[in-house]
Amino acid sequence: MERKRYGAIGTDEGGRMKITGIRVTHVNVPFDAPFWWTAGLYPGASKSIVEVETDEGIVGLGEAPWWHFGEVIEREIAPALIGADPFDLADCEARCVPAYQITANTGETASMVAFGAVELALWDIQGKALDMPLYRLLGGAVRKEIPFTEYFSFRPEHKGAGGEMSAEAIVEYCLRMCEEHGSTYFEGKLILGDPELEIRTVAMLREALGADAMIRLDSNMQWSLTTARWVLREVEAFNIRNYEDPVATFEEMAELRRHTMIPFSTHVPDLRRAVALGAPDAFVCNFAALGGIRATLRFVAACEAMGKDFWCYSNDLGIMTAAYLHLTAATQWITEPSQSLFRWQIGDVVEGGPFRQTDNTIRVPEGPGLGVELDPESMARWHQHFVDNGPMSHFHHPESPDHYTRLPLN
Repeated sequence: MERKRYGAIGTDEGGRMKITGIRVTHVNVPFDAPFWWTAGLYPGASKSIVEVETDEGIVGLGEAPWWHFGEVIEREIAPALIGADPFDLADCEARCVPAYQITANTGETASMVAFGAVELALWDIQGKALDMPLYRLLGGAVRKEIPFTEYFSFRPEHKGAGGEMSAEAIVEYCLRMCEEHGSTYFEGKLILGDPELEIRTVAMLREALGADAMIRLDSNMQWSLTTARWVLREVEAFNIRNYEDPVATFEEMAELRRHTMIPFSTHVPDLRRAVALGAPDAFVCNFAALGGIRATLRFVAACEAMGKDFWCYSNDLGIMTAAYLHLTAATQWITEPSQSLFRWQIGDVVEGGPFRQTDNTIRVPEGPGLGVELDPESMARWHQHFVDNGPMSHFHHPESPDHYTRLPLN
């Protein structure tokens, strides 16, 4: 397996630990079947896995939210961090990320996200060096069973998986998740461009799952404001816990707020604008996209002060998921379940992965650092998938669903 490494071994005269090299490996991990979202069929994850080496032989693990940030790590972040102390996060960030005024003026945030992926590995190194799990470094656990939603969506059949292309099939799938895994928290995309189909599916889900099940929805900004008013008016009676990005902008969400009591969430982490407009009500974020764990802790604290909820993103592999588990375990304010696509992932890069919930929860790992280790065989397999097929595109025209049959899954 071809994996890029940067740096050379050295020794710090002050006796401090020292970063000596960084490896970046691009991987694909497909789903067992693709699902429909606003841009077409979504086939799986393309990520960059980061390994940060130290002169004491400790290796920390990180994960970039999208594979192309791995190139930024190779080009900018890795050279800047050689020789740095992995315990001095402020110095590491200063070496890699421009001042806020620069990013605010240029709109260039790639270095922040790329550093955020590497910063996970620095926390992992610290936990391994101190022989304690990350949640203890963050102050200790307020909970150890971390909740996640089970996902549903319209999915074409692929090699015996998927096939949920009707309201009835969605309901049957969710009932099966209840029976097999004890799932009662559900979130889904009902994105086929048909608002009446969404309304009917939600009504059927509520009837089948019962009054106590959690149902959250996500339209990936597909609806116009006019259509969203109609859809949310009809589904509000079915006790929808949250609706993610029902429309495209915060301004439209603020207008939509006048017509519904359903809370809104978004992946766009603009807290100032959300507070000024009164919507959305929650943020759903990837830690690297916020700049790392330190930046995420600051963001969550600001959300708490402003009365905005926070939970974690989906479609991540085991390294980022472990970070979600630890930070949620240590953060009182994060009480809502995070998103997950775990059930559909056919593999992972960590031993024993992917994580999968039982009775809605996953237990935080107790091993040092993130508590996960790379599986060399899986890393080689999914890296080769990337080499052979290139990154997995999430932009496929709805009239060409057969593209997925050309993407090998094994």
